[in-house]
Amino acid sequence: MAVKRYTQMAYANADEMVFGRAKYPVKTGLGIELGAGCTIAEVNYAPRPEAGASKEKLVNEYQRITRDILQRMVQVGFPAVVLETEHVQQMTNNPTWGGEVAHAQKTIMEEYYEEYGLKSALRHTPGDIRENKDYMDLRGNKYPVLMESFEAVAEGGADFLSIESMGGKEIFDYAILRNDIAGMLYAIGVLGSMDMEYLWQDIAKVAQKKNVVAAGDTDCAQANTAMFIAGGLLDKNLAHTLAIIARSLAGARTLSGYEAGAVGPGKDCGYENIFVKAITGMPMAFEGKTSTCAHSDVMGNLIMQCCDLWSNESVEYHSEFGGTTVQCWSETLSYDCALMNVALKSGNEKLLRDLLVASDKYRDPQSYILAYDNAYKIGQAIVKDGNNLYLRAKNAAVECCNLLTSAQGLEMTRFEINALQKAKGELEALTADADKFMSDCMSKYKAEIKVFRPENYGL
Repeated sequence: MAVKRYTQMAYANADEMVFGRAKYPVKTGLGIELGAGCTIAEVNYAPRPEAGASKEKLVNEYQRITRDILQRMVQVGFPAVVLETEHVQQMTNNPTWGGEVAHAQKTIMEEYYEEYGLKSALRHTPGDIRENKDYMDLRGNKYPVLMESFEAVAEGGADFLSIESMGGKEIFDYAILRNDIAGMLYAIGVLGSMDMEYLWQDIAKVAQKKNVVAAGDTDCAQANTAMFIAGGLLDKNLAHTLAIIARSLAGARTLSGYEAGAVGPGKDCGYENIFVKAITGMPMAFEGKTSTCAHSDVMGNLIMQCCDLWSNESVEYHSEFGGTTVQCWSETLSYDCALMNVALKSGNEKLLRDLLVASDKYRDPQSYILAYDNAYKIGQAIVKDGNNLYLRAKNAAVECCNLLTSAQGLEMTRFEINALQKAKGELEALTADADKFMSDCMSKYKAEIKVFRPENYGL
């Protein structure tokens, strides 16, 4: 498949972007259409560790999870739901396991569609198994197994194919500990993009062959790592300004999957999906306040602003007072979606969007940049040099720094301001020549990081 680079924005301006509407809606599954005027809950879950002991136990666990979610939807009167099965490693390493889980889930979903008219779709996210204990092996022996896993789940009944790909992580982990901006740019913007391009052309081929949807990726391995290390307002392990620079770089990286054949919905934990929606016009999943079962963030309301799917991040399956975890979270998500859908039907969607944004925008540098008006500007910076992986990622990081430097109403500590100024200076000092940047980075990181293997990226 040819790679199609984005050099212009899907939307004429930021104000066109809202939740529940995308320029290019996606139809799939049992009556599901995303981005066509409504939002839908996407429930994300994990089996209990003991369920991974055998294929039979895992299939039983996912059957219970699926039935619990669908039953709760019918009980409280919600018309549609999307399920996301993020693979435990046994399911990807043994493709038939993932295929059987998908088949078992889809069978139950079809029952509920026939009996109650409950619309649904199933996302499967195989794990990125392309690393061994010592180093990344992105194009090695595990690659065919990964592709086989995608084939098996598509055959079994998955409607959406996704992954959280790991390309660039060996450089990123080294760079983030050293506040090395050039290394972060190389890891996320260049190597991560190159790996995604390679991977997503093949995932898109599987989707086409099996008549399912190549959905999208997320920079969980890098930008989310930065967000988690940055932590909350009392933490000083990593400046939040650096975490949002990493996220801006991730916008350029995650876009690569759509350029190579993905069509949305982008995966929930990609907070950078707001940049990607602005550029591509494709539907996106997001998580925020509803991901507190798995992690904290500083933008829990704001990130709902333009979602098409609203997700909870992975929750372990067990009992709560209100039912099982998946029942509680699917109900909570669906009530949020009901509010957004009433806003859409009554013409108040922009008012609700702006209230969600206003509640978090000035909480942190990360929420400030991810607010749709600023996110749109990051998107513009990316497409300005859309054909050049290095320059577009660099542009995104520079624009992020510029927006924070001129921010009105955002209070930042001296620690944050110093980190921002240092990063801005280092970015401005970088060459405009992509070839020079690539060869400088190759020499530096080949010498400093023994697990860096250029052949992972076809270099």
